[in-house]
Amino acid sequence: MESPQNIKKRLKSVNNIGQITKAMELVSATKMRKSQQIALDSRPYAFAALDFLATISSLEDQKLPPLFEDRRNPPAGGIKKVLFVLVSSDKGLAGAFNSSVFKKFEKHIKEDKKHENEEKVFAAVGEKAYNYLLKKFSTVDQSTVLRKFVEAGDYTTPEQVRPLFDFLIKGYLNKDFDRVIIVSTHFRSALKQEPHVRRVLPIDYSHIADTIKQIIPERGKFADLIKEHNITFTLDKNKLKEYTIEPEPEKVLEKLAEHLFFMQIYHLILEANASEHSARRMAMKTASDNASDLGNKLNLQYNKSRQARITTEISEISAGAEALS
Repeated sequence: MESPQNIKKRLKSVNNIGQITKAMELVSATKMRKSQQIALDSRPYAFAALDFLATISSLEDQKLPPLFEDRRNPPAGGIKKVLFVLVSSDKGLAGAFNSSVFKKFEKHIKEDKKHENEEKVFAAVGEKAYNYLLKKFSTVDQSTVLRKFVEAGDYTTPEQVRPLFDFLIKGYLNKDFDRVIIVSTHFRSALKQEPHVRRVLPIDYSHIADTIKQIIPERGKFADLIKEHNITFTLDKNKLKEYTIEPEPEKVLEKLAEHLFFMQIYHLILEANASEHSARRMAMKTASDNASDLGNKLNLQYNKSRQARITTEISEISAGAEALS
């Protein structure tokens, strides 16, 4: 049996770790509540932005902005280069938050056979995604990782998302890449976060409709509000609203499309941010519970070891006394 001294050292280490993880759990819970509230409050505007983008994309008698250009058609030269954006965290200790995004990305790459001949380039949001992409693709060519965006903060602001938005817009308009696919995590609840693959550029009706179906919550405060007011976000081309735009529809639509696309990216990052803090809070809670359980086991083991030593010493004293008598 292990000596009481060694068990006591292990018990002290486990208790120290438990105190650290408990403190981190409390910090993560505070951040989770705030980031969750920000993400949930932004959903109505984000859904409205997606609905407006779908309406613009369905216009048939109007010249659409370049963000709606489908380059698969022969005049555009076809899809030559695809940009994948992986959204992760800067820090670790977030459970399966980062690994679930990477697994979803790898699964998409493996199953997406119809685009396997297209050149793939990458951008990383978060230090973990950047390290993953370098490790995954550095043996081929490190230049495939074009940019990284880190240190966005615990509560992402529009100004912090602006560099990513500018990179996507300029790169797409300059034809540095012909399609943009973002792999990120959508916040369902404090216990459930789902990784999603979304094609955000070029903008078209079908992909916006798929995105809305993916992100509409099934339960919770927002879901209850939808049911209470009988709101539907399922797009129907036959029921889209018509708008009269004056005096120059082309310029208005171009600026409007960029703003709505920015809101889509911003909301996507907010959802990932809320998912990160929720995953870290659950990971720290699990670690705290495990430390508590292990501490109880070690404490019991220490008491048994100490009792065994006392019993042994008593036996030795009794045997010595009998030998002297």
